[in-house]
Amino acid sequence: MTEDLKKAVGKDPDGLLTYEYIANHIGEIDTVLDELVDNMIGADLSGQFLVSAAHYLHAIDAAKYKIAIDRLIAAAIDHDRERRYIVDLLPALWGADYADHVAELSASDNNFRRIYKRLFPETVI
Repeated sequence: MTEDLKKAVGKDPDGLLTYEYIANHIGEIDTVLDELVDNMIGADLSGQFLVSAAHYLHAIDAAKYKIAIDRLIAAAIDHDRERRYIVDLLPALWGADYADHVAELSASDNNFRRIYKRLFPETVI
């Protein structure tokens, strides 16, 4: 991580600084995105900005940022114990009709399955 990047996000108390850096430098971050994701995972203990970053990167280019999105989602699932933020990922990433495709999405996407089981623990999928 460069010195400028360390100054911008190195002492990020909650993930917001890293999220803002990603959003404000989207065309310039590809070479340091893994480090930014690592930084955000370490800083965002609630999952709020992890979810926001995953949603943002998905909207920009889901295929290009798939690995980063998957890492952000996995960390958000672990950090968002109160399930306040991960619920927003279901329609945002898998479509408004995700409930009609639970079985196939669960079989093909581990993060979807984990979120769904966290939100609907009684459901058999």
